[in-house]
Amino acid sequence: MKIAITGSTGLIGERLVADLLSDGHQPIRMVRSNPTGSDIVWSTTGPLDPAALRGVDAVVHLAGEPIGAGRWTDARKRRIRESRVNGTTTLTTAMAAADGGPKVLVSASAIGYYGDAGDTVLTESSPPGDDFLADVVVAWEAAADPAREAGIRVCHPRTGIVLDPDGGALQKMLPLFKLGVGGKFGSGEQWWSWITIDDVSGAIRWMLENEDADGAYNLTAPNPTTNAEFTEVLGDVLGRPTFLPVPKFGPKLILGELADALLFHSQRVEPQRTEKDGYTFQFANLAAGLRQVLGK
Repeated sequence: MKIAITGSTGLIGERLVADLLSDGHQPIRMVRSNPTGSDIVWSTTGPLDPAALRGVDAVVHLAGEPIGAGRWTDARKRRIRESRVNGTTTLTTAMAAADGGPKVLVSASAIGYYGDAGDTVLTESSPPGDDFLADVVVAWEAAADPAREAGIRVCHPRTGIVLDPDGGALQKMLPLFKLGVGGKFGSGEQWWSWITIDDVSGAIRWMLENEDADGAYNLTAPNPTTNAEFTEVLGDVLGRPTFLPVPKFGPKLILGELADALLFHSQRVEPQRTEKDGYTFQFANLAAGLRQVLGK
């Protein structure tokens, strides 16, 4: 397939492009400037000429302002929302109008959809939360409606904490843990729903190729852990102690509202529909997953 990809230089995008090439597909990068080769130029503020998507079989939409790039000021929160909602609207409006254009859209989403839910088990049928990120994700998914209404098959991978040493939460945690000064965050009782970068790429490719896949899918391993358990396993894999807890007030002082969303909100997510519809996770066990991504 010819597969156009936004956010192709991000953590997930780079891995996905490499895996699609290995699978024999033709990934086409959608870039905002300096195109090369078959790159498609686009902007989140639009519009996008539908003709640019002619001959493209599928689109994977990953672009959006990074959630954890810094403290959530009003301006940053506005960029987080607008980059996702406006960008998705621009893309799906063009897809809907494209003659001979894409028949499949995999449009990124996140488990932030569920909000802070304590010990409640969350599946794809669980209702959305009521905080900032939940509101953003609901609007983000709804922005794909132009594609849905045009008969395009749309999947929303609701991704959890992606394990990759080159980015995301794990990259930020590794220096402290390697020094032996890592520990649980706050009480450690909050649930962390994780997934390896291998399974993120694998599940997205499954959505592209599986003609029956449609709607929202939780991209989290079948065995979520508490933060305390995550910390202990990471220490074991690295061969380092994990006896220095991080008091909640520390990250809150530095990051404000962002600290709650990234570190202290509890989301016990299970990929019920993902597994039922046929995706088999390569790494369901945290220790095995961490050993894989860390080369251990």
